[in-house]
Amino acid sequence: MLRLVSDRSVEKPVAARSWTHSADLDDLRFRALVGAEAWSRLPKAVQTRFAKRLTDQRAAMYAGEIIETRMNPLGWLLAQATRLIGAPLPLTRDADVPATVTITEDGPSKGQYWTRVYGRHHGFPQVIHSSKRFRGPTGLEEYIGRGVGMALTVHADDYAIRFRSDHYFMQLLGLRLRLPKWLSPGTVTVSHIDFGPDQFAFVLDLHHPLFGELVHQRGIFRDTVFEE
Repeated sequence: MLRLVSDRSVEKPVAARSWTHSADLDDLRFRALVGAEAWSRLPKAVQTRFAKRLTDQRAAMYAGEIIETRMNPLGWLLAQATRLIGAPLPLTRDADVPATVTITEDGPSKGQYWTRVYGRHHGFPQVIHSSKRFRGPTGLEEYIGRGVGMALTVHADDYAIRFRSDHYFMQLLGLRLRLPKWLSPGTVTVSHIDFGPDQFAFVLDLHHPLFGELVHQRGIFRDTVFEE
C-alpha cells in the first residue's frame, strides 16, 4: 500500500531520469498554456502525461489510492451541497481507498473528459466527471456540469504542474455569467507532482480567504498501460 510521509515529502523534487517519448505524444495544448520555458523545467514524466494525444478510440488511465482527505465542517457542508451539480468535491473523509482517473477526448468541445472514481469504506464509489476545455479568458476551463465551471490558470515548476482557479462562472440561456468573489467557495489548486518512477502525487486544496482550508485531498497514482 502506497504512502506519503508528509506534505514535505510530497513536494520533494525527484531526481532526473530518462523517459521515452513516442510519436503519439504531440498534444501541445498544456505546453502552450504554461509556456515553453516553464514546460521545459517539468520532469519528462509529467510532460509525457500531459502531452498524450488522445482520440475517440484512446484513453489514458491511472490507478492508485487516496491516502488523505481533510474537510473542516464548512468544507463538508459545501461538498454535500455540490451534489446538486454532480458532486465535484470528495463527499467523505475516507482514506486508504482505491482510486482511478481516466482521461478521454471531448470531441465537441475539443477538450478532455476527466473521470475520477474514488472508493469508499461504505457504499458505492464516488464518480466525478468534468471536462477541461481550452477556451475562455485564461485559456482553460473546467466544466463541472449543470452550467457551472471555473476558469483555470496553469503553472509549472521543476517537479509539478498546478491548476489554480481564477474565477467561477455559470452558463445560462447562452450567457456566461462570472460569479462575484463574495459568492466564490474559495481558490481551488490541483497539483500533479512527480513522485518517483512511474508515479505521481495528486493534491487537491480548496482554500477560502476567511474560513481557511475547506478541503484537502492527497493521493498517489501509477502510470498504467496506454491502450488503443
